[in-house]
Amino acid sequence: MEARKYFVEPHIPAFAQFDRWAGKKVLEIGCGIGTDTMGFARAGARVTAVDLSDASLAVAKERASVFGLADRIRFYQADVERLSEAVPVEEYDLVYSFGVIHHTPHPQDAIREIRRYMGPQSVFKMMVYHRHSWKVLWILLKFGKGAFWKLDELIARHSEAQTGCPVTYSYSRRTVRELLQGLAVQKTFVDHIFAYRIPEYKRHEYRKVWYFRLLPDPVFRRLERSLGWHLCVEATTNRAAGPSNGEAV
Repeated sequence: MEARKYFVEPHIPAFAQFDRWAGKKVLEIGCGIGTDTMGFARAGARVTAVDLSDASLAVAKERASVFGLADRIRFYQADVERLSEAVPVEEYDLVYSFGVIHHTPHPQDAIREIRRYMGPQSVFKMMVYHRHSWKVLWILLKFGKGAFWKLDELIARHSEAQTGCPVTYSYSRRTVRELLQGLAVQKTFVDHIFAYRIPEYKRHEYRKVWYFRLLPDPVFRRLERSLGWHLCVEATTNRAAGPSNGEAV
């Protein structure tokens, strides 16, 4: 599972920086079945992992046990919009949420709760879906027949492999900053275009769609960095810190 995930989304380990958090406290919002959770714990972090789904948490707990990491991870079932009702409020070095906040009905409430777990030196890393992306253009043309006035509905319906996702928001660099009001955005970048044919991918075979096979790898990587589906953001509570060097902002 881990190899498959990071083969298709190789930017995740670089964004999470698992080794950076050795000996630190990490709060993961929306851990799912725990793939990134294991990465943090394996690197030596003390992890608090939260998810809304009891079924996902059951799998994540089993994986932690199998990998011998159960003593480094606390699991909580909780709604991020009411996080403090279930998870004791304490300061974390990192709050991490990959592909989750855009699926909650009131993302601004989620961010307000997350800020309660951040101190002056805390870092918040989040991935949300990028509105100005190849995926959105594909959804608009394939399913919407160009009906851009229905774009929000189309994204919600077709953002995931399973159609009919109840809630999916998408963000630009500007609107994600609006979402994170009260936090200082230090870095943003976009990445990830899913280039593989779905039938083969379901059989664990990685064959690219014909038009992506025609692109040289350097050209495809430039396309991902401009029209990627994943908008990755790093923010802090310290506005005086300013943007970090070497990243698009």
